[in-house]
Amino acid sequence: MTRDGARIVIIDSLNGYLSAMPDERFLILQMHELLSYLNQLGVLTILVLAQHGLVGPMQTPIDISYLSDAVLMLRYFEFEGSVRRALSVVKKRSGAHERWIREFRLSGRGLAIGPPLQQFSGIFTGTPVYTGTRTPLLADDDSADG
Repeated sequence: MTRDGARIVIIDSLNGYLSAMPDERFLILQMHELLSYLNQLGVLTILVLAQHGLVGPMQTPIDISYLSDAVLMLRYFEFEGSVRRALSVVKKRSGAHERWIREFRLSGRGLAIGPPLQQFSGIFTGTPVYTGTRTPLLADDDSADG
């Protein structure tokens, strides 16, 4: 890494690391050391941790949020029979904090972020309730990749 001058490191996912470790404590210690080292080198490190449960209550196998400068929560939700994706910043160590849950879409054209989902409640519980009168979501795009 130092030899190649990497500026960004992405670990996808920590679930694999956790499966390979005999004890959660070892993973936390290793992540703390690795993140401290990469931070000293000025490397942006992105960690991905999959949560258990596609819908309904989600469980996280390990909590390392205290090591993070920012935590983004991604969640699936259903609206009118289609599966949508929601994004929220649940932790940001410095600067202004975005407090809204927004729909997002990844496609061949890039990332699209929708307006705040103010007419929904319960998106991150897995049982969203729509209370609005009009569709506040991103327009359907038949050519979207995901």
